[in-house]
Amino acid sequence: MIILTVKDITKRYGDLTVLNGASFDLRAGERVGLVGPNGSGKTTLFDIVGGRGEADFGETGLQRNTSIGYLEQQVKFDPQTTVWNEARSAFGELLDLIDQAEKVADQLARAAIADRNALGRLFDDLQQEIERLGGYQLDHKVQRILQGLGFRDTEFNQPVGQLSGGQQNRLFLAKLLLSEPDILLLDEPSNHLDIEATQWLEEYLTTTRSAVVVVSHDRYLLDKVSERTLELFWGRVDSYKGDFSAYWRQKAERLETQRRTYERQQAEITRMEDFVRRNRYGQKHAQAEDRKKKLDRIERVDPPREIMTSPMGFPPAQRSGDLVLRVEHLSKAYDQQLFEDLTFTIQRGEKWGILGPNASGKTTLLRCVIGQITPDSGRVILGAGVRVAYFDQQLSHFMGSTELLEAVRVPSGESTYQQRRDLLARFGLAGDVVHQRVDTLSGGQRNRAALARLSAEQANLLVLDEPTNHLDLWARDALEESLDKFDGSVLLVSHDRYFLNRVVDHLLVVEPSRMRVIEGNYDMYLQLKDSVDRERKDALAEKRETEKTSAGSEGRKTLKRRRQFPYRKVEDIESEIVDREMSLEELHALLASSDTLRDGQRVKQIKAEIVEQKSDLEALYKHWDEAVELN
Repeated sequence: MIILTVKDITKRYGDLTVLNGASFDLRAGERVGLVGPNGSGKTTLFDIVGGRGEADFGETGLQRNTSIGYLEQQVKFDPQTTVWNEARSAFGELLDLIDQAEKVADQLARAAIADRNALGRLFDDLQQEIERLGGYQLDHKVQRILQGLGFRDTEFNQPVGQLSGGQQNRLFLAKLLLSEPDILLLDEPSNHLDIEATQWLEEYLTTTRSAVVVVSHDRYLLDKVSERTLELFWGRVDSYKGDFSAYWRQKAERLETQRRTYERQQAEITRMEDFVRRNRYGQKHAQAEDRKKKLDRIERVDPPREIMTSPMGFPPAQRSGDLVLRVEHLSKAYDQQLFEDLTFTIQRGEKWGILGPNASGKTTLLRCVIGQITPDSGRVILGAGVRVAYFDQQLSHFMGSTELLEAVRVPSGESTYQQRRDLLARFGLAGDVVHQRVDTLSGGQRNRAALARLSAEQANLLVLDEPTNHLDLWARDALEESLDKFDGSVLLVSHDRYFLNRVVDHLLVVEPSRMRVIEGNYDMYLQLKDSVDRERKDALAEKRETEKTSAGSEGRKTLKRRRQFPYRKVEDIESEIVDREMSLEELHALLASSDTLRDGQRVKQIKAEIVEQKSDLEALYKHWDEAVELN
């Protein structure tokens, strides 16, 4: 069933036409990726569909009673409210019902006998509606989604005003997921998420009942989530079946067909125009007139909708020694230990990636390698003839009022005005932009400028900290090709798993209490991780089988082990355990409320219920162990 129709949307800003007849439909439960180069109008289209902006022409149509949730990049909260309460406020209607039920319960306790029947029926109706809407799982949902998006339990009671901008964006995303609208419009939802939280989000989006339209530079996420891909370019939308990788293949095939068709028609038009021009006044005047009429009737084929990007590229690397970088027993700590006794070696031509959660010390490690930070212990050894160039994700070279042409000048090298213009053009910065102050550039322009300056340094070891930030999908593809062709060595940090797959041949993976070296890319890391997980499961299954066999052998002496508990399916017991655990959480939350603490009798009652629930849980755990062993 189609729940959203977008038809012929046009939007102009002055002389600039951003959207020019954009159209698409969305079906209930459908998951769609929206892609397009930077500046193509994706956010503008979202603003219009989400009701934050108006189109100059065209219309959007929503199925009746269809709700839209829109993830924006700029959010505002009451700074005094806590993370928990702000997330919980997503259940506005449900919280109102719970509040109403509590008031009715209070009235019922004080009501005259004549009024109790009516109040009792109202209370029962409210309870049924609360249960239907999942009110008794409300706190469990809040906890699951906050934890999934990277919030620690210790942060739940933190005032929102103390959160960083990235944390506030994550909180807004949590509220949006909790509200479960019919349509989710997600603009860069994985911004500010580490890989673990991004993976959780991917799993959530593949199981949600909401229809999803997601704009993202994370191609791995797009491959995981999207079933259809919409491309926004030249103000119009083209639809492709499948995920991002399928779109990328289909786009190349479609371009080739469009190019051949366009070129054939252009060749035919040129031939006919040439005939008309040569014979307009000669003996073949009548034929020329006939050709001209045919020319006027030709339905012109549009040129291919090819998204062009600059090639980037790095110069050939001067040969270094075989050993490029040796890190020996390196350790560094601030408030907590970031890495300890870390040792690894990079050989000439190798490309290494560092993968790990936010704030796990990845940037600190790079800065230790290049000498900006002194480690607590250990040492870094550079090989013979190694020349290092560093890409700083903060783009510190491009913060001031310097003109861009001057900002890419490398102090150690000579370059002419034209050479610097050519260099910037190779990275997509041409025309008047080269004379702009660097602090007036967009994030994407500053990123390209930083990569251009890196190229000018002619290093043979590139140390890159999040080099794909602010780059669109086509610029990332160009950077990947450039690094793949680069014959020097690379050490980089990136959260872009697709990028890591295409560029690196070694991974340094940050794990709890250690860093692990993987010989291969991100897919190889996943294969090894899955293999280890399978081995653990197989080992656990083998252990259970051994225990079962041992129990059977013992049973021949004692005939058969008797069940302590009646037969139940393992899944049924697991379901009851979850329900009991949720009930226990609700009791603890109730015990902590100020209203409860003022009522001594109620406190005793709840504490007794907690003891009882814990006892029941202990029994259920034993029942589950028995069912796993004997069923």
